[in-house]
Amino acid sequence: MATTTAASGLAVAATDPIRSFLSSSSASGDLDADLRELASALSSEPAVPYRSLRAIWCAASPDARPPLRSLLRDADFVLPSPKPREKSDELKARLDKLREMQERKEYAELVRDVAPPSRDDSPEPFSSYKDQIGFGLHVVVIMFTGYLVGFATFKALFNNSPVLNAAGGILGLVGGMLVETILFIIRSSSKELASSVPRLKKVQ
Repeated sequence: MATTTAASGLAVAATDPIRSFLSSSSASGDLDADLRELASALSSEPAVPYRSLRAIWCAASPDARPPLRSLLRDADFVLPSPKPREKSDELKARLDKLREMQERKEYAELVRDVAPPSRDDSPEPFSSYKDQIGFGLHVVVIMFTGYLVGFATFKALFNNSPVLNAAGGILGLVGGMLVETILFIIRSSSKELASSVPRLKKVQ
């Protein structure tokens, strides 16, 4: 029964009846030497493993031992505290990465009003399919309108000459492209100016 010295698991708080029983068992001749030594060691402990206590109680003489129920009366169970969970290296690396990302985000929030925006913060023109399709349709409409205007103008001026009418349509088409180019430059310049003026005011 020497294995009971390393008993683990459920434990009970050492009450006065339990200490008295262990003290008397440590001097009892009915027990083996290892159980007497175990009883002597447990008599001074604040908690006693239930398996060890039961082993000593079972080996003791029935006339010298108290009933097990009365021995455990008013004895509270002692639950071992769980071991702290160790974080794996992968989890630590992931937490460090998330912490670094959070610090960068907080720093960007602090210097947002001072530092100029990065290229990631200012999307380039036509960065989405919706913008590209919308711009393409707009150009087609402008070119078609310019062609019709030029064709109708030359038709009215040169008495239904097919060659001149076609030339007028081509000139109208080119004119529409030029108008669209000028409008695009104006829109881009106005956006850049509108985004830079509030930033300059904040810096001042």
